[in-house]
Amino acid sequence: MSDSDQAPEPKPAATVLLVRDHPEFQVLMVKRHHQIDFASGALVFPGGKTHSGDADERWRSHAIGWDDLDPVQRTLRVGAIREAFEETGILLAQTAQGVPFEDPCDAAVRSAVDAGEIAFFDVVCELDVRLRLDKLAIFARWITPTIMPKRFDTWFYALSAPPGQVAACDGRETVDAEWISPSEAIRLAASGERTIIFPTLMNLKLLAEAEGAQDCLARARQRRLVTVLPEVAVENGERVLVLPPDAGYGAVSQPLKALGA
Repeated sequence: MSDSDQAPEPKPAATVLLVRDHPEFQVLMVKRHHQIDFASGALVFPGGKTHSGDADERWRSHAIGWDDLDPVQRTLRVGAIREAFEETGILLAQTAQGVPFEDPCDAAVRSAVDAGEIAFFDVVCELDVRLRLDKLAIFARWITPTIMPKRFDTWFYALSAPPGQVAACDGRETVDAEWISPSEAIRLAASGERTIIFPTLMNLKLLAEAEGAQDCLARARQRRLVTVLPEVAVENGERVLVLPPDAGYGAVSQPLKALGA
């Protein structure tokens, strides 16, 4: 029986690359709590698994771009926006007056949504806003290798950060939120000053190729999406993970021992 026959089915997940140009080209990253079982202590983009409420058909009246998306993309994008709300306090929405939502998000409400005590849908209705599903540009899609015990089918979305909102970590899953240039994040990972997991690092490198936020979004919309499912190969007697050559990351091979696999 092969690894793929025994591998658990990957769980749908969504991640957000919030980018801005001031004071420089930066992306919002959060530091995972050290007690979280996945990527503990690592610097990551806001995101996580989708929930059943993300697929609620009632979002149709509370989400811009709903009719232009298939059910899978609707669910993923609602989940991405919800995760950004829970982990950073940024709500990617538009008010009834047609302007970006910029009010501060109540920390207690964010915590209650994260705990499942309040439905995210009810929060959005109470605020009388509509989610901007149309603003999310597909950046990448990564599926965890079949050799890993926990697997995710993660869609990465890029979008410009609302200028009037301030990011703040949730204190539970994340313990810090910071704006950082992609090149600086890569440098910190290389020096060992920060822990950045392999998929995040690869997408930081792809992000660093852009000249700014708008260039990043333009590149994402023009790039042909190639799903990345890293495969195991042997190089110089060592097992490595390799990426599809046409996925946009160049020739990449990552030693499995560096991933703890």
